[in-house]
Amino acid sequence: MPYLPILAPIALGVVVLVLTCVRVIRSLRRFRAASTLVGDRVGDGVGLLRARFAALGVAVAERRPDHAREGKPRVPSVDRGRQEDNGA
Repeated sequence: MPYLPILAPIALGVVVLVLTCVRVIRSLRRFRAASTLVGDRVGDGVGLLRARFAALGVAVAERRPDHAREGKPRVPSVDRGRQEDNGA
C-alpha cells in the first residue's frame, strides 16, 4: 500500500479546502447583507437630501419677486428700444 501515505494528505487537503470554502462563502453572504443594508441607508439619505434641496429651491423661488406682476420686462434689453437696423 504505497499509495496510502499520498492519499492521506490529499484527503486532508480536500477537507481543509471544503471547510475554507464554506467559511468564505458564509463571510461573503454576511458581507453582501451588510453591503445591501448600507447601500439602502445611503440611498435613503441621498433621496432625503435631494428632496431637501428641491424644497430649498422652491422656497428660494417663492421669495423672489414676480417681475411679470410688477410690469418689469424679463429681459433687461427690451426697455432700451430697438437698437439694430435689419436693412429692410
